Amino acid sequence: AASPSPASGGASERWLVAPVDVSTSIVINRPLADVAAYAANPDNVPKWYVNITSVEWKSTPPARVGSRIAFVAHFLGKRIAYTYEIVELTDRKLVMRTAEGPFPMETTYEWEPAGSGTRMTLRNRGTPSGFASITAPFMARAMRRANEKDLTALKQLLEA
Repeated sequence: AASPSPASGGASERWLVAPVDVSTSIVINRPLADVAAYAANPDNVPKWYVNITSVEWKSTPPARVGSRIAFVAHFLGKRIAYTYEIVELTDRKLVMRTAEGPFPMETTYEWEPAGSGTRMTLRNRGTPSGFASITAPFMARAMRRANEKDLTALKQLLEA
């Protein structure tokens, strides 16, 4: 296969493997502590993540730094199984990472006061490899749509 010409961006590894970094947020009309406690509990994930069908603890609950949680999702027509490890957990932030599979990913939840409610930001970032790297721009758009649906579902659950 021919390498891209310099006019089309060069053949550097950075050009060939595009990182995905998607951040979405929503204001939920509930106190920060309530939103954080619900969203940071992996057992609640299938209730508000559109694509996640199951969660299995690989370490003893509750969630804390070092906890490992396996998720099964359906995304872009494919079944994806992966295990996240919690690498940061405070009353305002949760960061989980996986290094498994063709798409190492980091997911961050951040909570901040927003008037009488809470602004939750959901960020997914990673660098796809192999065939997934070719579809990175499409994946980013699909992830943004899924994240928006997830946050809307979370808002509806918590405001009900």
